[in-house]
Amino acid sequence: MSSFNIGLLPGDGIGPEVVAEGVKVLDAVGSRFGHEFAYTSDTVGGAAIDAFGFALRDETLEMCKAQDAIFFGAVGGPKWDDPNAKVRPEQAILGLRKGLGLFANIRPVKMYDFLADSTSLKPEVVRGVDLIVLRELTGGIYFGKPQKQWVENGERHVVDTLAYSEHEIERIVRVGFALAQGRRKKLTSVDKANVMESSRLWRAIVLEIAPDYPDVELEHLLVDACTMHLISRPGDFDVIVAENLFGDVLSDEASMLAGSMGMLPSASLGARDEGGTGLGMYEPIHGSAPDIAGQGIANPIAQVLSGAMLLRLSLGLEAEALAVEAAVDAVLAAGHRPPDLAGPNDTPKDTTAMGDLIVEALAG
Repeated sequence: MSSFNIGLLPGDGIGPEVVAEGVKVLDAVGSRFGHEFAYTSDTVGGAAIDAFGFALRDETLEMCKAQDAIFFGAVGGPKWDDPNAKVRPEQAILGLRKGLGLFANIRPVKMYDFLADSTSLKPEVVRGVDLIVLRELTGGIYFGKPQKQWVENGERHVVDTLAYSEHEIERIVRVGFALAQGRRKKLTSVDKANVMESSRLWRAIVLEIAPDYPDVELEHLLVDACTMHLISRPGDFDVIVAENLFGDVLSDEASMLAGSMGMLPSASLGARDEGGTGLGMYEPIHGSAPDIAGQGIANPIAQVLSGAMLLRLSLGLEAEALAVEAAVDAVLAAGHRPPDLAGPNDTPKDTTAMGDLIVEALAG
């Protein structure tokens, strides 16, 4: 029996609800394939602010470093939304990414044919969409200094700094090329090189390393054009790589191609070992959804599929990851729908029921 250590950070809002279903599925994987998952839970985000005064404690970060993988829910909510607050729930996510060296965020977007009518776009536009948004995660405007507000001559001023080094750009772009090599061999690099100096360096570095990947077709798109093409021709994309802010916005837009943010997982990765595995943090791309927290109607599929990515990318358990993904496919193909995907003729399944159905499908 193989044993793995998993750090659980459920967070706020619907985070604890969907993480519970994700853990349920991981335990079912353990039963089927002969693995044991040992969980260590801790508090982050708004709940940690209430309990400790910090969104992320040093003790929590150290606990995470000792794990094989981190399973994260969501953080935030109206209670902590004061724009003048010095401590905010989102500092937990930023602190974990920086503290664990998680520089690459992989967000796969897949449209299931039987869900093509669930999106706000025409079915013929989204049918067959299968792409990845790769987002640089530890640089750019979210981390650059100075980042401050001040008053001068009675007028308020503000500055955020977008900063990147050559090393930070090269390593994320190489991840993008490598992902494309394992897929349909097309990489779209997104920037704003017509206006921004940081984007001009980004594009120059992409062009410099592209010859190392002659089998990959390279496309450059300005970020505004990319937002348009994601809606008008999403099926043309394979792997999209972008800096932190652009990748954040584009991945949320791309989530609508799959019908709901409740469908999309993500992996935040750092350095890999020789086997291609290593510590990563796995979370749904949706937020804490405080408006539906505690009602049992959250869609757990993004969390469950994040668990599949955890199995594959941190633990090296490919067959187990495929089994989870196949179970989700089977449940949806059978017509079961969580509330966010239910049509007028569907009887929606609550959070726990969806988790139970996936576990049943996994058991065969």
